[in-house]
Amino acid sequence: MSDDDPSPPAGSEPVLVRSDGALRVLTLNRPDRLNAVSLPMYESLDRVLAEAASDPEVRCLVVTGAGRAFCVGADLKAHGEGAPSGARRRRYVELAQRVNRRMQTGPVPVVAAAHGHAVGAGLELALSADFMVVGEEAKLRFPELALGTFVGGGTVYTLAERVGALKARELLYLGDFFRGREAAEWGVAWKALPTDEVLPAALALAHRLAQRAPRSLAWAKRLVGPAGTMSRSRALELEARALRDVFGTRDWQEGVDAFHEGRPPRFTGE
Repeated sequence: MSDDDPSPPAGSEPVLVRSDGALRVLTLNRPDRLNAVSLPMYESLDRVLAEAASDPEVRCLVVTGAGRAFCVGADLKAHGEGAPSGARRRRYVELAQRVNRRMQTGPVPVVAAAHGHAVGAGLELALSADFMVVGEEAKLRFPELALGTFVGGGTVYTLAERVGALKARELLYLGDFFRGREAAEWGVAWKALPTDEVLPAALALAHRLAQRAPRSLAWAKRLVGPAGTMSRSRALELEARALRDVFGTRDWQEGVDAFHEGRPPRFTGE
């Protein structure tokens, strides 16, 4: 994690936002610093993610990076200018954790399009997405322990959830670089593709996810991640609660009607 932070130049935005149908595409926008994390970047992400969570028109989020990297995490050049104040450091940490929490627990699915390098806090962001599409040759790494700092963004959970505790220890303790294709082989990423195919594939996946019933998908997002940490009886109890919640909704009826009529369903979130 980085706790630096120069403000972005006048006229620029640390996160660019655009709509693509039911998708909202968020682009980390510090390409001259390989999208290194910053306090203004986290502030923008926090605001945009909160807005998306309360907007029924948004069915899926895609997070990518401008330029040749996804996000290289800590801005070590800024670190060399001196440590930030205690208050600023606390603000940074709180925001970073909140942004990752919003991605992990918000009601809409998130797809990370990591076409280029994803390091430290950048890889933490990508792991907070439900799916990561990564460039085959992209370099990934958790350098925090080697630098005398520590990971954030729930990485001790999100990484072990994907690869198991032993592999997570290897990646975190040793901090070695690995490639996108290895990330896909190990289960860190959903799919590894040539660089120019990463964003199109992420958008295609996001459009598929956006066609699912929002309430059903929100329940799946809430329950699937923590499933390995809850008892069987608790899982059954929460599934039953989800079923009771979606039964009788317009989307439930639409799904039934669409099945009988042999057509794709048109879910509205109601």
